[in-house]
Amino acid sequence: MAGRVTSLDVAARAGVSQSAVSRVFSGASASKSTIAKVRAAAQELGYRPNVLARSLITGRSRIIGLVVAYLDNPFYPDALERLSRALQDEGYHTLVFITPEIGGDLDSVIQQMLDHQVDGIVAASVGLGDALAARCRAAGIPVVLFNRGQEGFAQVTSANRAGGRRVAEFLVNAGHRRIGHVAGWQGSSTGQDRTEGFTRALAEAGIAPVGIEPGDYDRDKAARAAQVLVERGAEALFVGNDHMAFAVMDHLRFAMKLKVPADVSVVGYDDVPMAAWAGYDLTTVRQPVERMVEATVAAMLSALAGDVSIARTEIDGPLMIRGSARKRQETA
Repeated sequence: MAGRVTSLDVAARAGVSQSAVSRVFSGASASKSTIAKVRAAAQELGYRPNVLARSLITGRSRIIGLVVAYLDNPFYPDALERLSRALQDEGYHTLVFITPEIGGDLDSVIQQMLDHQVDGIVAASVGLGDALAARCRAAGIPVVLFNRGQEGFAQVTSANRAGGRRVAEFLVNAGHRRIGHVAGWQGSSTGQDRTEGFTRALAEAGIAPVGIEPGDYDRDKAARAAQVLVERGAEALFVGNDHMAFAVMDHLRFAMKLKVPADVSVVGYDDVPMAAWAGYDLTTVRQPVERMVEATVAAMLSALAGDVSIARTEIDGPLMIRGSARKRQETA
């Protein structure tokens, strides 16, 4: 039986040095021609690099842990896929961990990540308590928050206050005066900031909301909240994310037998792909997910390179005007 193929064998077949082979499979800098020759030689010989052995030598696993609170919201599967691809392009593998619930205990999840020797953590839609933050710092594990703000961490979000303001201004300009808000979970900076931007803009227009009801990023809660607000007389609703907005539209149309937007205008936040489907045609604030992913990966790579600065990045996104909300010219 032939012996195991080594990196020396690959180097000889490719006509390069052993260090060049190591650079190619570690994701380090190498020319395109070198990468092509080494990978072709490895495929011909059936060579498989020993990732575990290399991690013991380098002290780096080249694994990034991605933690998310829930995947019901279609924004996060899309974002996680983009994050995974972007990190892979930089030579990193990803492990995805799901927390038990929104606002749930992260202690066991973070411990699992540390047990897997991750080089860094991207927390999407979740925050870390002081004790967990201290544990990550003690372990030398950088953390970047995606779509969530928290003091003491590098973080990348959309401009949530500006987005909430944009929704309020749009609804007011469309002639709405009885406006309600189905709010996202107020334990998150995302939910707080969208609500704050929205209510401040209404106040500046001299309008008090019909009400603010918690949706907590839950479909059933969002539907109940919408019913309460419409029964109070709301003719327009700002819903804290698209996941809830779809539930609200379904409830208004099928349970309450109302027309959207003839009876009630609905505006969401995220602009997930389903928002453009004909069945919803949802007016919504777009989260610029590709730019957010790029900024998150850049922040993580910078932290892994030793940059200890903590930056907060907010990326603005447009209001995508579709058919679920009355438009200005329709009130003339």
